[in-house]
Amino acid sequence: MTELHVPAGSIVGMGFSLAVSWGLPLLLLTLIRRKQKADILPFFLGCGSFFLFAMLLEQLMHSLVLLKMGPVSQALRDNLWLYALYGGLAAGLFEETGRYLTMRFLMKGKWTRENALMYGAGHGGMEAVLILGMASVNNLIYSVMINSGSLVSSLSENMDSQQVLESLAPLGELPSWQFFLGGGERVLAIALHLSLSLFVWQAVKNRDKWFYYPLAIVLHMAVNMAAVLAANLGKLVLAEAVTLAGTLVIGYAAWKWCWSSENRETKEQYR
Repeated sequence: MTELHVPAGSIVGMGFSLAVSWGLPLLLLTLIRRKQKADILPFFLGCGSFFLFAMLLEQLMHSLVLLKMGPVSQALRDNLWLYALYGGLAAGLFEETGRYLTMRFLMKGKWTRENALMYGAGHGGMEAVLILGMASVNNLIYSVMINSGSLVSSLSENMDSQQVLESLAPLGELPSWQFFLGGGERVLAIALHLSLSLFVWQAVKNRDKWFYYPLAIVLHMAVNMAAVLAANLGKLVLAEAVTLAGTLVIGYAAWKWCWSSENRETKEQYR
């Protein structure tokens, strides 16, 4: 039987990613609530919006487009550029539309920049928990069981222990830094959602800035597309560098065009 051991550095990386994916959203919830005097409700609306539009509706479309054999799905599988464009556009369209509709109808009367940030923390936080948080919990549990030798003994008699170990082999084979990378990527993703929430908030609040909504879709698509292209070329660090650059540029634009353009009245009613 092949021996498998998970390095301590990898386990620390899993713990870091776990702390980021679960702790950062809660930290932002606390800070935005206390420092910016934002309402709590937008945080949970952001969580629900991501789950509905990204995890349910978007995934439903992917199952119809990608899983059904046909010329469209084949073209997407055969062309990395088309696949990245499709994935980026789908993420931008569904998530930013969900952001817009939630702010427009469920946050009416709460259209402040502080509440927009709170929404972004919930939206990005739910994504972090579902995409990385749950996986980090599983990885940590399996890693501890592997290193303690209790994994094989916990398997039922009808399970092939060798096959199970082979499926978990990446936990011991991947370089430790990759497990830290997931947590860093989530920090950038949450920051991006905070910025995009400010763009969509402006589109909702000011009719003459309606174009900020399609702009948010395009910006979201561009960052996702570039990251997918880099990651599929085997350049994980490049993918994160692209995400960092995009997040910084979009963050600066959101601060300049959205946050700083408003006065400091945090509870002003709009429309």
